[in-house]
Amino acid sequence: MYDDLNAFLADLDTRRLLARVAEPVSPVLEIAAVTDRACKSPGGGPALLFEQPTGFDMPVASNLYGSPERMCLALGVKALDDLAAEIDELMTPQMPAGLIDALKMLPMVGRLRDLMPKTVKDAPCQEVVRRDGSLDELPILTCWPGDGGPFITFPLVFTKDPETGGRNLGTYRMQVFDRRSTGMHWQRHKGGAQHYRVAERLGKRLEVAVALGAEPVLPYCATAPMPEQLDELLLAGFLARRRIELVKCVTIDLEVPASSQIVLEGYVEPGERRREGPFGDHTGLYSQPDDFPVFHLTCITRRKKPVYLTTVVGVPPMEDYYLGLASERIFLPILRKTLPEVVDMHFPAEGIFHNLVIVSIDKRYPGHARKIMHAFWGLGQLMFSKTIVVVDRDVDVQNLSQVAWIVGTHMDPMRDLEITRGPVDDLDDAAEIPAYGGKMGIDATRKWTSEGYTRSWPARVATTEAAGSRAAGIWKRLGT
Repeated sequence: MYDDLNAFLADLDTRRLLARVAEPVSPVLEIAAVTDRACKSPGGGPALLFEQPTGFDMPVASNLYGSPERMCLALGVKALDDLAAEIDELMTPQMPAGLIDALKMLPMVGRLRDLMPKTVKDAPCQEVVRRDGSLDELPILTCWPGDGGPFITFPLVFTKDPETGGRNLGTYRMQVFDRRSTGMHWQRHKGGAQHYRVAERLGKRLEVAVALGAEPVLPYCATAPMPEQLDELLLAGFLARRRIELVKCVTIDLEVPASSQIVLEGYVEPGERRREGPFGDHTGLYSQPDDFPVFHLTCITRRKKPVYLTTVVGVPPMEDYYLGLASERIFLPILRKTLPEVVDMHFPAEGIFHNLVIVSIDKRYPGHARKIMHAFWGLGQLMFSKTIVVVDRDVDVQNLSQVAWIVGTHMDPMRDLEITRGPVDDLDDAAEIPAYGGKMGIDATRKWTSEGYTRSWPARVATTEAAGSRAAGIWKRLGT
């Protein structure tokens, strides 16, 4: 595992997975345009390091997570499903049958003990301390022509619940208003927004710390759909296989990752709002301008030679698809603890995470597909799922061509649609009311007699196993 962003970049460079851009490239539209082309390239394109952003002496890194290979490297695994299997083992308690079994379990017990973060006194992110620091010092991108201004797009935002002290780590975009203030895009369903609601109710200022370019496992964890009461740093410790090191901020009572490249310290005031946006978002559309809390900067700390880590979102596929893919695989075993009949699930890039969810199940009783739909709509961030397609266990949900075929041949609109209302993502502009709209479930499973289907369900057309094996050999010899 990489202990900081520099080590990750160096390894990507060694593996020829990093493209260095030596010529000057502007943070205003140009870096984003190059990044967009990389993201749209086969396999997600290379990671990018812009060594001379115009007007700055601080390199800009983008698209670091934009491929399955780099996503696995960042999380220290050969395949994301390997990590899912490890989580499944961790969550499946087994009583040791004897001394040998107990000894085999000791490494896993050690992993659990070492999840908690630890605080250190000195940190690379505080090599330079600037109480009078300005956001003008950072090569913050303006990504799209219609954006309301420059946006910090990959911040790790730390807050604490003013009543309980519980920590939240999330990624919320920050529009730069001036040299010492930004917007804080806390959507109403997010943990940071809840902390701010509590602070407003108490009439208290909420302290906020923003880490930029922390060790590679942390930017992923900030995007992960963790349950509200669980600390994202516990997940980070599990993935990193060591305790995450934190350091206390200089001007506020919060801790941040010691490995960070840059840290912004500050606060938001209760009741203060400012118009934020528009912003070219991961939906591929510009999000509408709206009023959001205002972050006020009190201090910038950084490394002596920092790298500014950013991401660009827009028309899919983009880098955020691979971050979402990691969550899809990592959280599948956790989902199965509640819904063991779920075989697999997939969030296609074109579905923008919440707009389309495909689920395969081990169907056991009439109406089982509808039970899964409603379970998803009542479970964490899966509540935002706008369209859920449920198929039988023998359908490969990762194969969109196969799914489209099965939906077209297994679904009758009069019988197999489930329409309801509920919470939707704040960025869903199709909803009649902000954050509240319609949802649709499609039951594309085989229908049973007990579900009212009185005819025999047709069998799929397929060759025999023997003929298929023989054909594979002939096809291979043809060199095609």
